[in-house]
Amino acid sequence: MVIASATQAQAQNVTPVLLKTPVAFATTLPGPGSTIKWIADRIDVASSGNIKMRLYEPNNLIAPFEILDAVSSGKVNAGYATASHWAGKMPAAGIFSAVPFGPEAGEYLAWLWYGNGMKLYQTMYDQAGYDVKVMVCGILPPRSSGWFADEVNRPDDLRDLKMRIFGPGGEVMKQLGVSVRSLSANEVLPALKNKSIDAVEFSSPLIERRLGFYKLVKYNYFPGWQQQASTLELLINTKEWNGMHESQRTLLDVMCRAATANSFAEGEAMQFEVISENITKDNVKIRYWSDEMLALFEKTWQEIARAQSMRDPFFREVWEDLSKFRARFELWKTNAFLPRKKGK
Repeated sequence: MVIASATQAQAQNVTPVLLKTPVAFATTLPGPGSTIKWIADRIDVASSGNIKMRLYEPNNLIAPFEILDAVSSGKVNAGYATASHWAGKMPAAGIFSAVPFGPEAGEYLAWLWYGNGMKLYQTMYDQAGYDVKVMVCGILPPRSSGWFADEVNRPDDLRDLKMRIFGPGGEVMKQLGVSVRSLSANEVLPALKNKSIDAVEFSSPLIERRLGFYKLVKYNYFPGWQQQASTLELLINTKEWNGMHESQRTLLDVMCRAATANSFAEGEAMQFEVISENITKDNVKIRYWSDEMLALFEKTWQEIARAQSMRDPFFREVWEDLSKFRARFELWKTNAFLPRKKGK
């Protein structure tokens, strides 16, 4: 009776919060969209009604690339996106989203949650003047590295190729002579049909199949060197965050960590059947990049990262911290895990 009374009294002192949350990805998309819906569907019950989350599909309230500004200004009190969307505002943002030849999910989360990653992540927003609290709230499996109309066997095959590709991976391709295009999901198939692009990199195999790339281009390349893991972020307006009860802040942190684990498991479970279907039903040719091509991609990315480090001190600080963590992690990685068979 005493415990129940104390719990009820504490609950009465907690002001309920409604998080109005525009999202960057349709909630029907497995991974980038479904992860935040997983939270929204559970948080009311988990908080005994003290937190509710109302989601707004892309462009229904806020355009995806305006979410950060909207949350910071207080136009909305929360938002869900990926940090790479803000790379034009803060060059280091991409490091907190996905890194070419970067860590896989376990190593990435180790740096973010148990290294300096989250401290630096929050510092990036603070130094740039954004009034937001950031939490990692989802992690996605590797992408494929693209769908191509023709085979790509050597560096010269990339020259003058027209490709839809996003972020740091796009910067690598641009350096190698590819004409990089920025296209939304609904623009890709028309562009492939009229041959204004020859190739596309977009997301995981599951999402790429849903978008129908296999109908027009048949060479699907792996591994996804440009994004071995991709994080998603929940942004909360700073004033809103500071005004929450400690129990509400703790629950949001716990829910995001649970959603991150769930999104990783869901993403891993959904890919292999899709790849098999591509091969057996639609005559897709799976290709694994040669050692020569992977070495070229990695060398080019390292050159880009070094150049960006010279231009931007905070990018350099984050890049050096991640690199040092990974160098230390290598001792564990090389000894703890079984050798992995390469694709063909």
